[in-house]
Amino acid sequence: MSTQQTTRSAELYARALRVLPGGVSRNAALRDPHPLYAARGSGCQITDVEGVTRFDFANNMASLIHGHADPDMVLAVQEQLVKGTAFNMGTEAEIVYAEYLLSRNDTFEQLRFVNSGTEALMLAIKAARAFTGRPMIAKAEGAYHGAYDYVEVSQAPGPKNWGDQQHPARVPLVGGTPASAIDDVVVFPYNDAKAAIAVLDEHADRLSCVVLDLMPHRVGLNPADPAFVEALREWTTEHGVLLVLDEVITFRAGYGGLQDRYNVRSDLTALGKMIGGGFPIGAVAGRADVMDVLNPRSKRYLFPHSGTFSANPIGMVAGLATMQKFDRPAIDRLNALARRAITGIEAAISKTGVAASITGAGSMFRVHVKPTAPTNYREAYLSPEENGQLKLLLEHMFSEGFLLVSTGSSALSTPMTETEIDALIAAFATGFEKLAAMS
Repeated sequence: MSTQQTTRSAELYARALRVLPGGVSRNAALRDPHPLYAARGSGCQITDVEGVTRFDFANNMASLIHGHADPDMVLAVQEQLVKGTAFNMGTEAEIVYAEYLLSRNDTFEQLRFVNSGTEALMLAIKAARAFTGRPMIAKAEGAYHGAYDYVEVSQAPGPKNWGDQQHPARVPLVGGTPASAIDDVVVFPYNDAKAAIAVLDEHADRLSCVVLDLMPHRVGLNPADPAFVEALREWTTEHGVLLVLDEVITFRAGYGGLQDRYNVRSDLTALGKMIGGGFPIGAVAGRADVMDVLNPRSKRYLFPHSGTFSANPIGMVAGLATMQKFDRPAIDRLNALARRAITGIEAAISKTGVAASITGAGSMFRVHVKPTAPTNYREAYLSPEENGQLKLLLEHMFSEGFLLVSTGSSALSTPMTETEIDALIAAFATGFEKLAAMS
C-alpha cells in the first residue's frame, strides 16, 4: 500500500491517540502501524477511508449475520427512528421480539433484554446466584465471556502462570482485580470431563452455576465434546447448580443455537451479537422459575434489575427483522458455505504441506498455524514463532482483499456466495505456500 493510501488513516490515528487510550475504544481494532477506519459497508464488503474495498469475513466479531446495511434491517430501523429511539415506557416491539426469540428454542421460557453480551453474562450469573443462594461460578480455562471480573479469571493465562493442566490456576486478567472475585471462580480444563468434574467436586456446595461456551473462540473455536457437555449437565443437575450456556457468538450455528446439536437442556442461555441486527444488544433466556428472581411481582424477587437502553425499540426492530430473515433455509445455506470453505482450506493445507489445521462449526471457522487442531486452551495457545506465522498469514489475506478476525477466524454472512468462499480458499492456499516456503 502506498504512502498516499495510508495518509488518511494515519491522520485519523494521530487524532485518536490524543483522545483515546491507545487510539482505540476496543483493542480488537488495533493494527500495525495504525487501525483501519471504515467508511462504509455493503453486503459482505467493507470499504475503508482510503477507498479500498475488501471482503469482510470478520463481520464485527461475528455480530453481522446479514453483512452490512441489510435492506430489511435498514427499513425497520428507518420506520422506528421517526417514532422515537428510547422511552421510559415499554414498547410492543419488545414483546414481539421476545416472543419470537423464545419460539426458536424450547428451553427458552422467559427472556430479559440487556445491551451487550457482557451484560447478558453478568445478568445470568447474578440470577444464578440469586436463585441458588450460592456465590461461586465455574468456567473453562481460556474462555471469553465478556468484561466482568469473575468471568475474566483465567481468560488469558500463559505457561508462566496457568498451573497444572488438570487443575488450572485462577489467573486475573486485569491488574487490581479483587482477590474476593478471583476466589469465587472455579477454573476447569475444557473438553476434559474427568478433570473438570474433579475440580467442580471441590466446590459443589458453593457453586451457583457452570458457565460454558459450546465452541469458545479463544479456546480454539473447537466444538465441545458431547460427552464433556453431558457430564457437566449431569453434574450440575445432581448438585443443584445451574448450567449457563454462552451462545453470544454460537447462536448463529442453528435455529435454536449450537445447543441444538447437544442432548442437553440449559438452565439459562446468554445471547448477544447477531440478535441485535448490528445494534448493541444482549439477552438472557431460560427457565421461568429461574427468571422469576427478576420479577418484581414475584414472592421470589431477589434481583432488582434495570437498564436505561435495555430493549430500546431500535434494537428490537432491527433484531426482529434480522432474525426472521435468518430462518432454517438461510442457516442451512450459510453452514453449507462454511463446510465448503473448511473442506477447501483443508485441501490447501494438505497440498502445500504447511503446518496448519482448521476448526469450527456452523458458519464460523478458525485456521490455526498448528499441524493438529487444538481441543483445549493450552493446545490452542500460540508460541512466539506461531504468533509470527499467524501475523504473516493474516497480512497476506489482508493484502489479497480479505478482512479476518485477528485470531485467524472467519464468520460468514448471508450475502456471501460460493464465489467469495472459493476466492477465500484460493487466498489461503497462496498464503500457505508462503508459510511452507519459509519452513
